[in-house]
Amino acid sequence: MKTSLFWYPLPERLIAQHPAEQRGTEKMMVLHRATGVLEHRHIADIVEYIGPDDLLVVNDTKVFPARLVGEWPDTHGQVEVLLVAPLPESADWRCIVGSGRKCREGQTAQFGPHGELRATLVKPLEGIGMWRVSFDCERPLMDLLDEFGHTPVPPYVKREGTAEEEAADRERYQTIYAKHVGSVAAPTAGLHFTPEIFAALDAKGVRRVAVTLHVGPGTFRPVKAENIEDHHMDFEAFTIPPETADAINACKARGGRVFCCGSTTVRTLETVAAAVAARKAGRPGAEDAKSPAEIVVPGSGASDIFIYPPFDFKVTDCMLTNFHLPQSTLLMMISALAGRQRVLCAYAMAVRANYRFFSYGDCMLIV
Repeated sequence: MKTSLFWYPLPERLIAQHPAEQRGTEKMMVLHRATGVLEHRHIADIVEYIGPDDLLVVNDTKVFPARLVGEWPDTHGQVEVLLVAPLPESADWRCIVGSGRKCREGQTAQFGPHGELRATLVKPLEGIGMWRVSFDCERPLMDLLDEFGHTPVPPYVKREGTAEEEAADRERYQTIYAKHVGSVAAPTAGLHFTPEIFAALDAKGVRRVAVTLHVGPGTFRPVKAENIEDHHMDFEAFTIPPETADAINACKARGGRVFCCGSTTVRTLETVAAAVAARKAGRPGAEDAKSPAEIVVPGSGASDIFIYPPFDFKVTDCMLTNFHLPQSTLLMMISALAGRQRVLCAYAMAVRANYRFFSYGDCMLIV
């Protein structure tokens, strides 16, 4: 399938540079999978679409201030480092390093008002600008990141680096239920929820559970291959708690619908469901597939699943998601769920209706 099939025209003015003035007031387009019917609503109206037999699954990962701006001590030239993930069995990190000079092994950059955080480039890793980096500091690294690191908003969100912008992003580029630190990008569909919306869902008897998937920079990596089958996703770590697996299996058993909040939740659940289905097919009665009703199991792992049409969704029935970049893996995922033509028609309508796009924009509910 050609990547070009997922292109659409988008005026730059519709790319949201800031969140809505008040969380929970964003517009929500509702796309009905069976008919293609579109509705124009607001996020608070999501309560009308989820019933007591259904289940809402969110991603409770927490974004940390992973972007550092510093200098090379010898030239005072600027260098930027984005911490991606800690390397196993090591204190080093996988980082994306950007600089006006060519980066070499052994170079050390410094960060912070007094240069108290130092980063040494150990060796290049696979991926553009990716390095193994060793950090040297007298205080805990996370404390220093909280002090002078920057919120890693996406590259299409333009920032001047002011303290006011950073304070606003620290609050709004984070879900209200964020719990487990590890993401360099927010699961943006969850940014729309407020305590009031959750209270309304609770009053209706809708249960809510969480998975954790730590979002990496690969979520913004464009598909450069001519054929989408040639694109490969980055691995991202996930965890499914036992209570979440139990709730999903029970929901499916009673005929309820699983509402996934965001692409990260979909990727986590469909990764595990595919593994469970494969084990069932290969080893009937296997210990980790105790009954036909068991669709997902608890546990941790890493996912590089790439969901594009056609795809057999085993868990996801409905999905809350933002409006995504042209030719992106996220647009391909929702096209697999709702149909490419219907999604592109919905996006054309969203452009005409001045919906706000991407991370800080409005949202779409696919039912």
